[in-house]
Amino acid sequence: MKNMFMKSMTVLTLLMVALCGVNQGKTEAASKPANQDLIIINKYYIKIAYFHNGYIEIVDPVATGKSWDKTPVGFFKVVNKIKNRPNYKGHIAGGDPRNPLGKRWLGLNANGTNGDTYGIHGNNNESSIGKYVSQGCVRMH
Repeated sequence: MKNMFMKSMTVLTLLMVALCGVNQGKTEAASKPANQDLIIINKYYIKIAYFHNGYIEIVDPVATGKSWDKTPVGFFKVVNKIKNRPNYKGHIAGGDPRNPLGKRWLGLNANGTNGDTYGIHGNNNESSIGKYVSQGCVRMH
């Protein structure tokens, strides 16, 4: 996950499986030019794929929304990156092991938000990965 915090990224949440079925080696991402980072979240297979300079670097399981409509679908940008973001709703400080947001937050401009509603983030419940359990965010290990 540390590579994902190094540069600005574009995030695409999609319903198709085109790129997330690949899990070994380097596969070229044909639709994006080199020198760009791209994250694709596949809600059906509950996986995230990270592309750097047109090549796949990571494919990992994630957790997404409890219901299909919770995690938005579209092309989004990472608009903020926060280390140890507090959980405002639960009044839990950043860095607290009880914080369900984990240690890193990538805020997305999904559905007209400012990166404070939807994000790709860590979690404090590893057993949630690979399941449909969130309020719309994408949880990672």
